[in-house]
Amino acid sequence: MMASKGGFTGPPMNPNLNPMNVGHPAGMRMPGMLQPPTGYPRSIPQFAQRPGIPPSRMGGPMGVMGSQMPGPSYGGGNLPMRPGMDASRKRFLHQQQQQEALGSLRRGAKRRKMADKVLPQRIRDLVPESQAYMDLLAFERKLDQTIARKRMEIQEAIKKPIMQKRKLRIYISNTFTPSKPEGEESEKVSSWELRVEGKLLEEPGKQKRKFSSFFKSLVIELDKELYGPDNHLVEWHRMPTTQETDGFQVKRPGDVNVKCTLLLMLDHQPPQYKLDPRLARLLGVHTQTRASIMQALWLYIKNNKLQDCHEKEFINCNRYFRQIFNCPRMRFSEIPMKLAGLLQHPDPIVINHIISVDPTDQKKTACYDIDVEVDDPLKTQMNSFLSSANSQQEIATLEMKIHETIEYINQLKTERDFMLSFSNSPQEFIQDWLKSQCRDLKLMTDVTGNPEEERRAEFYEAPWMPEAVGRYVYSKVSNGRGRSVFRCSHSKDALKRAFFFSF
Repeated sequence: MMASKGGFTGPPMNPNLNPMNVGHPAGMRMPGMLQPPTGYPRSIPQFAQRPGIPPSRMGGPMGVMGSQMPGPSYGGGNLPMRPGMDASRKRFLHQQQQQEALGSLRRGAKRRKMADKVLPQRIRDLVPESQAYMDLLAFERKLDQTIARKRMEIQEAIKKPIMQKRKLRIYISNTFTPSKPEGEESEKVSSWELRVEGKLLEEPGKQKRKFSSFFKSLVIELDKELYGPDNHLVEWHRMPTTQETDGFQVKRPGDVNVKCTLLLMLDHQPPQYKLDPRLARLLGVHTQTRASIMQALWLYIKNNKLQDCHEKEFINCNRYFRQIFNCPRMRFSEIPMKLAGLLQHPDPIVINHIISVDPTDQKKTACYDIDVEVDDPLKTQMNSFLSSANSQQEIATLEMKIHETIEYINQLKTERDFMLSFSNSPQEFIQDWLKSQCRDLKLMTDVTGNPEEERRAEFYEAPWMPEAVGRYVYSKVSNGRGRSVFRCSHSKDALKRAFFFSF
């Protein structure tokens, strides 16, 4: 180390201070600070500091964020070095950085990507058989894309009603109970009982749908002359609290044949509407959902070119539309409102039946087949496919195993390279390994600089030394710890000694 040649003693040197991380240019001076002597050598020109940028982020050849200076590098690792920082504080920052790095690794482990399953090229060159795994990986990528596309298509398709037409067979039968003489335990008045039941033909599933679930309402109209105007109707209407049943039964007194009419209103999902006869003939649609009616109406407008050429939001009505909508021109936004007045409830299913009290006809059952719409069984399979969690869990488990296997292969490759390098050149390998361990030790123990080079006089004759001394002195002055250097003497000799012996 350099010894003092005069009576002027520079400020004590902090062994943990890194003169190259001070970050202040030598050309910057505080107010009231003595200017350096005219003959003081400068190796580089001054750089002005831009507003809003701290001095530690100055650019230029000597800036901390600029190009690296010639000579040995200072600083240990990525720890922020500040003059006068306590060693315990440095260790705390080092531990904090390690914890943040560990947390980021854990978060990254949860979000593994397809790239994590790719074998590195150096492993593929070493093991040619690994190409089969890469082929499987490429096939898996295509398969995942296909499944994802199909899943999206199913999600879009399941939003729309997927219906299937089936045959519902309705069974209508009745029984008659004659009156008995007085004294016997039986009905004193003759009565009949009507039963209305039904089931789907060729129902594939074991779970049978209740008969009442197909209808919104059921009305049985009996002969008004026999039962009067107040007792000739039997009505059932669906309510939010209605419990489904397999059939309906009606019991009334009587000993003569009764004519009855059954009115069955189907429960369409989504609801269907009956069109005005004029519009139905024009569009070719009798009873359909609102969406299907709007689609048929738009196709008619498009095919007949009724849309205005200049004002696209208007429709020019032809003579049929003028008769139906009672206007020569209308907007697209007015169609739903005008169409609402032309929609009616669909016609009920009408079944005429005679309730017979003849004992020979009681065993006869009338059957009627009607078309109903039920949910397509494919919709249930779609829902189960979208909501299946077992397959997703199994895939996630296999993905985790693949990632662990790839990590293990990379670890084995690193170990192989380690041992192969040692076997090729043991001496060079040991030297490189010791250098690496030395660098790691410096990072762990917060040792800065290079003690082996700093103990030699040539180290302090490097061309970057004058600028480093200037930066160091200026940092001392700006931090308030080196003002005593300039209080002793204002002479040029004292200033020179302050520059050289304060390091």
